[in-house]
Amino acid sequence: MQNPACSELLIESRGALRIVTLNRPEAMNATSETLHDALVAVWQYLAEDPDARAVVLTGAGKAFSAGGDFDHFVELWDDKSMRRKEIDSAGKLVREMLECPLPIVAAINGPAVGLGASLAACSDIVLIAESAYLSDPHVGVGLTAADGGAPTWPLLMSMLRAKEYLLTSARIPAQQAVEIGLANRVVADGDVLTEAIALAERIAAQPAHAVQSTKRALNIHMKRAVAGVIEYALAEEYASFDTPEHHEIVNKFLARSRSRAAASS
Repeated sequence: MQNPACSELLIESRGALRIVTLNRPEAMNATSETLHDALVAVWQYLAEDPDARAVVLTGAGKAFSAGGDFDHFVELWDDKSMRRKEIDSAGKLVREMLECPLPIVAAINGPAVGLGASLAACSDIVLIAESAYLSDPHVGVGLTAADGGAPTWPLLMSMLRAKEYLLTSARIPAQQAVEIGLANRVVADGDVLTEAIALAERIAAQPAHAVQSTKRALNIHMKRAVAGVIEYALAEEYASFDTPEHHEIVNKFLARSRSRAAASS
């Protein structure tokens, strides 16, 4: 399989580890078509690497991933073929992460919003920096929560808590993320990648077959739950791009952004 690494998604080999870095720091690692396509492809590529035993996933700069790009939302209003491709790709990303036999340790170095929260939820172990937070803001921008929180969060926390955070789009601070089950532990800012690498190295040193078969067994729960939810949720997310509420929220946000940019120029 062709190496999916690109300027927006870096893959570093370090012994038996593969360190995958979202690399759009100027955009807080917000998703783009290039980055999303690379993220979909990278898990099978790593699974086929005979020397890889574990993966560390992190973001460059101050954010893990800030999620979607509002200007790109506008493109998706009219370009429905692109919208269909990206919605389908979002579902495939979740499935590819859950199918990847290598354990994935997420080093949440900063805000993990939308896509970032989905990547964290599909990882196997999550370390989160003190100042970082998680958020699935789909509902807050008028979209159906589909590819991350809706299918996965009820498995990681109570259904009541999942509903609260998804229906309000509230931020989940690092310590709260640990307490409710979205992260394993809080790490001092600046140390999260180092600790994630150390943990991944510890896992990589275990017998590979036992590690991978145990992950597969555990992820059967996740895959069955996701399969029962994600197709409906993605179909609703696709449709929600056409709602007047979504258009109004995005247009107001972009107008405020343009006003701030004009005031500072």
